[in-house]
Amino acid sequence: MIRLQSLTLSRGVKPLFESADLTLNPGEHVGLIGANGSGKSTLFALLLGQLNLDGGEVGMPPRWRLAHVAQETPALERAALDYVIDGDNGLRALEAELAALEAQDHAHDDHAHGTRIAELHALLADAGAYTVRSRAEQLLTGLGFSAAQMGAPVAEFSGGWRMRLNLAQALMCPSDLLLLDEPTNHLDLDAILWLEDWLKGYPGTLIIISHDRDFLDGVIGVIAHIDQRKIRRYAGNYSQFEVQRAMALTLNQAAYEKQQRERAHLQSFIDRFKAKATKARQAQSRMKMLARMGEMAPIHAASPFSFEFREPIATPNPLLVLEDAVAGYALEAGHKPVVSGIGFTLTGGQRIGLLGVNGAGKSTLIKTIAGELPLIDGVARFGKGLAIGYFAQHQVEMLRHDESPLWHMARLSPNVREQELRNFLGGFNFPGEMVTQSIAPFSGGEKARLALALIAWQRPNLLLLDEPTNHLDLETREALTVALAQFEGTLVLVSHDRHLLRATTEEFMIVAGGALTPFDGDLEDYRDWLFRTRLGKPELNAPKVPPATTNIAPRPPKAAASAERPSGMANAASRQEQKRRDAQERQRRSDQLRPLTTRIKRLEEQLAKLNTQRAAVDASLATESIYAEERRDELKNLMIDKAYLAREIEELETEWLEKQTELEALQGA
Repeated sequence: MIRLQSLTLSRGVKPLFESADLTLNPGEHVGLIGANGSGKSTLFALLLGQLNLDGGEVGMPPRWRLAHVAQETPALERAALDYVIDGDNGLRALEAELAALEAQDHAHDDHAHGTRIAELHALLADAGAYTVRSRAEQLLTGLGFSAAQMGAPVAEFSGGWRMRLNLAQALMCPSDLLLLDEPTNHLDLDAILWLEDWLKGYPGTLIIISHDRDFLDGVIGVIAHIDQRKIRRYAGNYSQFEVQRAMALTLNQAAYEKQQRERAHLQSFIDRFKAKATKARQAQSRMKMLARMGEMAPIHAASPFSFEFREPIATPNPLLVLEDAVAGYALEAGHKPVVSGIGFTLTGGQRIGLLGVNGAGKSTLIKTIAGELPLIDGVARFGKGLAIGYFAQHQVEMLRHDESPLWHMARLSPNVREQELRNFLGGFNFPGEMVTQSIAPFSGGEKARLALALIAWQRPNLLLLDEPTNHLDLETREALTVALAQFEGTLVLVSHDRHLLRATTEEFMIVAGGALTPFDGDLEDYRDWLFRTRLGKPELNAPKVPPATTNIAPRPPKAAASAERPSGMANAASRQEQKRRDAQERQRRSDQLRPLTTRIKRLEEQLAKLNTQRAAVDASLATESIYAEERRDELKNLMIDKAYLAREIEELETEWLEKQTELEALQGA
């Protein structure tokens, strides 16, 4: 058992804990959360014995074995696999003792000497010495390392990959208490899914600091929340904590009641919708999105800020078309294709999540669409008025660290009034003097938020986001999720944050085997596919086969392709003719669907505005002062507005439902 009693600690002049208490039971999996700077990493340092208390006690079983991820990795020539095995200190100590005994002069060979060697062999067997290499290989495979990389020296790996090695080393260490501080920061979605599965089976006590809510939901059963220099324990996963926390914060009942009314309205709409169109695929997707928006409301109500992506100035349709495109890199010895045979059309309002294992080519594809990498082959056609907003980690690194947020904004729009730029930056939580300070001391999350602000200011109609949540805390991730859910343009997203993917995208595509194809399934289907094909769990099902109606045809296996490939000039002409007919058919279907999709989008925009107005009316009606005698006329007007808005919303929802049903019928034809 871990017991913190009357914990008091300051770092410098800043008090972090004041008489804080917490009890954790053996075997519990705990999520440690709190605002940046609240003391999460400090608490880890206390548990590791690296800090002294100002007051109180920290108690835990004296013989517990602790494991944690080292923050530094020396540039060793030691092979990655051996470095990971080094994490099992006990095993390495037994091996060293055995090697020393076996190297001694035979003249010293006596009964005690031989007995100790026999004991060591038995202890090594108990410690798993004969399976240790295969276990280490499984850890490295799960974290994305290839067989060739396992034999490479540690010094050859970049910083992010060295952190993966440190994580593997911590998992290799037999432990009673495992401390993980942001373990998903340097991982892709495939590695996160593997790590989540591994940690579910961890038998010891686990404490995780993480900003990935889906990861926390999948692994932990207790939340320890640091707030106002205290630590409060909540039973359940992160989503359950959200609800408990929101209810605890509702001393101001008006805010919570407003939230509940919004959720009730959502539910009534969903209930009516279910009764009329339960089989509509897109309609079902919209139902899920509405339900998710209801779920995210409580925690976002407590968030310190929110921001938005401004409405695009224009929306060409299509925005972008790639035909028989090949994305990759130009090398001195020629081209290196990464994703080939791309047939890709981006239309207004599409919301695509890109899936694929590490190194499959997701970032390469995003860079190609953004124009940062030229096509190796194929045709790219860009819609007139296309405005791309592209976010990747190198955009953050390209910020001028000696300049301020305001300087970065003014460089984009030198003729805009300073106050307007300040107001905009304030919406991204850069208040007061912060807008004129150098960004050099900013955290990684603050720099990422500034990069997002610069993109939003330019009003893109196509957002290309490659891992936008790296370094963002939970509250900022939630603000980004809400902003992207309300973004009116087209979105292509690569992210290891499953909550963000679920809440903001409506379809998935997968980069695998050097090709881009639709993925007809959800993130659970992707997880099953990943474990079946990459991580050695063949009992799980494969993902569903992409539908034939999609505008991106799945590529056949190479053997089948060569068997079916026609030969001769006539067949080549036939293929070209077939491509032309397919393109005409896609265009015909697009022309049929465009008026409907445009009207549906406009209806959704109107509904969003009306719901915002209704929320404002409800908030006014929730105040006690509105019912005072002197405000009787104002109350009457509010009641009239409420009735008008309810009628308008119901009419628009009915039309939206009809258009969705009509769209589904056309798509299924």
